[in-house]
Amino acid sequence: MVHFANRTKLMQASEIRESYKLMGIPGMISMASGSPDSDLFPVEDIIESIMSTFKYHASEALQYATTEGYLPLREKLVEKMKQTAKVECTTDNIILVSGSQQGLELSAKIFVNEGDYIACESPSYMGAFNAFCPYLPEYESIPTDDIGIIPEELDKVLARNEKVSMIYVIPNFQNPTGHTWSLERRRAFMDVIQKYNVPVIEDDPYGEIRYEGESLPSLKSMDTKGQIVYLGSFSKIMAPGFRVGWICAEPEIIEKFVFAKQGCDMQVTAFAPIILSEYMEAHDLNKHVKKICDSNKRKRDLMLNQMEENFPDTVKWFKPEGGLFIWVTLPEGINSKYVLDRCVENNVIFVTGKLFYPMNGPENTFRLNFSKMSEENIVEGIKRLGAILKDIVNNREIL
Repeated sequence: MVHFANRTKLMQASEIRESYKLMGIPGMISMASGSPDSDLFPVEDIIESIMSTFKYHASEALQYATTEGYLPLREKLVEKMKQTAKVECTTDNIILVSGSQQGLELSAKIFVNEGDYIACESPSYMGAFNAFCPYLPEYESIPTDDIGIIPEELDKVLARNEKVSMIYVIPNFQNPTGHTWSLERRRAFMDVIQKYNVPVIEDDPYGEIRYEGESLPSLKSMDTKGQIVYLGSFSKIMAPGFRVGWICAEPEIIEKFVFAKQGCDMQVTAFAPIILSEYMEAHDLNKHVKKICDSNKRKRDLMLNQMEENFPDTVKWFKPEGGLFIWVTLPEGINSKYVLDRCVENNVIFVTGKLFYPMNGPENTFRLNFSKMSEENIVEGIKRLGAILKDIVNNREIL
């Protein structure tokens, strides 16, 4: 029998990806996915962009490319960073990656030694923990509330633990909670981290998916010491199948990302970035994002209304101003894994909240997604889930 590296003991399947197997069951309604709505992909415009790519850039699209990525797309991202993230930068600050997920893995690769600590929000994105785990980190979980991470708690951690080598945060429409940091919290966070020489990974896949309220400046736009590494992605604003994201950071940090990337895949394919560049040249990406936001807002509001009608009064949830998720809290003592098992029997699924904690977390939370589902399935799915919750709560099934 072959022997595996010790790090493989920590590797495990993503429960969300495993739930995809259940989606194929006839009649199954999934609120587990974090996917965008496939019906909103601008297919005709993408076909047009593919044709343009083959007409004008075929050789380049099919050839090896630089590790940094297709220059014309990076030039467009310089403008995009200025417009959406309020960041002034140049192409020297940007590298393309295979979705922001690769950006997370590379971040741990260049910043984290075995036994170092990563400070993160509690809860936080489970996919990040999967990306970080091969580098064998420990975690410092920083408490959060409805308006973001609590800076005073982060300060205490950084002051006492010199082995924190990276901070990971999602300030906009956080996955899984949907929370968005207030402007005051962003400023307070920056005041704290500028006291320490610790890099911060600002993961922002949902920032443009806003339904109401004012857009807030990115942490990167407040960065005066070059500590913030910003991760962006086309997955939620175009289509995840492109597998194109980007990193914006100081040139000396980008250089390390280039070296790290050359050790795993050399480059992002040139094909997808050229298609995206051609699309952005000929079409209004902001107009398309608005279409996504309008559709998602309708679905969010419908799901919230259905939850109000169908859930027991003792079940609580947070209304996000954007993003893809609604975070639900059950009464103390009710295990969301038991609720999920009951739901699977009734052909409806979600993601349990405990998975979003790097260490042990509460067992009475779960995450719902509304972007991928049809409106009809939102109504039926919440009806099924509500009936199960009422049965459990009314019978006080404490588990």
